[in-house]
Amino acid sequence: MPHFPRLILAAALALSACGVAQAATVTAVEVRGLDETMTLNVRTSLSLVDAIGKEVSGRRLGYLLREAEKETREALEPFGYYSPTIKVEDTRSGGNGTRNAAAGAAAAPAQDANAGADANPASEDRAAPNRVDPTSADAPSEAIARAERADAAAQAAAPTSSDPNDPNAAAPRSNAKVSVVITVDKGEPVRVRRSDVAILGAGNEDRYLKEDLAAFQPQIGNVFDHEIYEASKTKITRRLAERGYFDADFTSRRVEVTRAERAADIDLVWTSGDRYDMGPISFEQTPRRIIRDSLLDKLVYWEQGSYYHQGKLDRFRESLARLDYFASIDIQPQPENAVDGEVPVKVTLTPAKRSIYTAGVSFGTDSGAGVRMGVERRYVNDRGHKALAQVDWAEKRKTATLQYRIPAFTWLDGWYTFSAQLADEQTDYIDSRRVEIVASRSGQINRRWNATASVHVLRERWAYAIDDDDDASTPVDYRSATFTYPSLRAEYVDADDRIYPRNAFGATVMLRGGVEGAGSDASFAQAHASARWYRGLGERSRLIARGELGHTFTDALIDMPPSLRFFAGGDRSIRGYAWREVGPRIPGNDGKQYALGAKNVATGSLEFEQYFNDSWGAAVFVDSGSAFDGTPDWHTGVGVGVRWRSPVGPLRVDIARGLNDPDSGFQLYLNIGADL
Repeated sequence: MPHFPRLILAAALALSACGVAQAATVTAVEVRGLDETMTLNVRTSLSLVDAIGKEVSGRRLGYLLREAEKETREALEPFGYYSPTIKVEDTRSGGNGTRNAAAGAAAAPAQDANAGADANPASEDRAAPNRVDPTSADAPSEAIARAERADAAAQAAAPTSSDPNDPNAAAPRSNAKVSVVITVDKGEPVRVRRSDVAILGAGNEDRYLKEDLAAFQPQIGNVFDHEIYEASKTKITRRLAERGYFDADFTSRRVEVTRAERAADIDLVWTSGDRYDMGPISFEQTPRRIIRDSLLDKLVYWEQGSYYHQGKLDRFRESLARLDYFASIDIQPQPENAVDGEVPVKVTLTPAKRSIYTAGVSFGTDSGAGVRMGVERRYVNDRGHKALAQVDWAEKRKTATLQYRIPAFTWLDGWYTFSAQLADEQTDYIDSRRVEIVASRSGQINRRWNATASVHVLRERWAYAIDDDDDASTPVDYRSATFTYPSLRAEYVDADDRIYPRNAFGATVMLRGGVEGAGSDASFAQAHASARWYRGLGERSRLIARGELGHTFTDALIDMPPSLRFFAGGDRSIRGYAWREVGPRIPGNDGKQYALGAKNVATGSLEFEQYFNDSWGAAVFVDSGSAFDGTPDWHTGVGVGVRWRSPVGPLRVDIARGLNDPDSGFQLYLNIGADL
């Protein structure tokens, strides 16, 4: 007997399908009463939205309107709203007429108390709506489906004659336009009444897992938000794997939602099993071996048998990537092959291209047009040595650089670097030649700190244009100096994103000095510090501050070559002024004033950026500062700029004007690359 009413319904619907159903076009679906996030989730769930702009049969439209209430309710459950009041209204115009119809949908029946409760404690937890009787009008029944199929068949078999005197001619089809409004009253949310979240086994004593359990959300009294719940559950599951609890599994994961009481009870328990340790590590370089394994072993900073942690492998991956030997790095722990609780680790490495060739063109207002060519060997031999040769050849400034690097893994990951550079500068105000040899040891102290200790041997010869008497028979009175000095440089970077930081601070400190008679022509000590600060303001705005301070301790500044003096002006210094324009100056052959270099430097900058979309933005800024020997002569520049987040890094185009007698009205700057 229980099937008899359904059979009658199916027969009635099938017979009614013999008539011609009126067609309609859904033009709009509006959801009211919800915030933006909930509205988006509801619209994503509505079948009606998919039908916008399409012609549907009358029966199909009725089905979609009935489904809209159910789909809206289910779309609100992830936000903790299980008993909303939903009203679906459709307005029809055109075709055979206009009508307003409302389908009220009250909250779910209070007697259907439990939702999402699976009696099996090992089953997947879920907070689903009440189960709906498949014979109810709110659910798509097989009878309706059969009726729709019969309707389609009847329309296909209907005569197509358009003669009005033909008794078999089909009646004109309606072409009604339908707009739908869904009004929602969310009602009271479901809140967490009881929360039993625990880890059994060895993980119960793990300090970090205890912290995760204490921070589990949602807590008692909070709205039962599915997304927050899943995020907390996933975090603990991942933490167990990261910390070597590879046998961890759920003992219970169950959420019971009682609609009548608007309450959710969470029962979530893991069994951690024992924690595994780090096992032996093996390397495979394919298709050929380029670096000896003994060198790579030096990067493994943990001892076999120490506790397992994914962070060790992540740091190891970063160390391998910094070497720049390999195109791909795959590190796989193999807990399934563990022996005596020790997890072996397999590292598969694919060599990168051995040689890198570079070529390009350049132009600078001070250097003129030029070309750049270079070649780098990523690995010279299987000991991991690197070599670099580069030439920058411009009209007024030329440099040639040779560099050889040897990996250094004792104490700190880094490099022993030996380099030699020849530089020649022939501009309107100076004739300078420089040879510098540097030996250095760099190392990464931690994720934020890097340091470099070096020894420099510098031989420099220079003459200013004012020293030339324009007499070809008289030799130019060159000055020359030799300095041998140690240098220490430290760099600190703490950033959420090094390419486009929104919350970051970076600083660089450099100390160097030499002693007269110990390889130097004069005694000096020099300190220089710079800092950059970034702060996001809103979704697409940034405030950027930059500062620089430098001081030279010496009584023989005149003996200091230009390369050991401070300058100001130009990009990343004081915009609105030319490169090295600010500071003590002398006239050149063209009558212009040119910088001598100074004993001290102080600059500062404040900039505001506003992006209009994900790629394009604008900036306004003010820079100020001075390079000086005694009393500073402050110069200030202001300007605007265009910002583009290009695929190869941020592109910055700035135009600025100096406010303190600049040499030219406006300065244009082009810069590309990471901010930090």
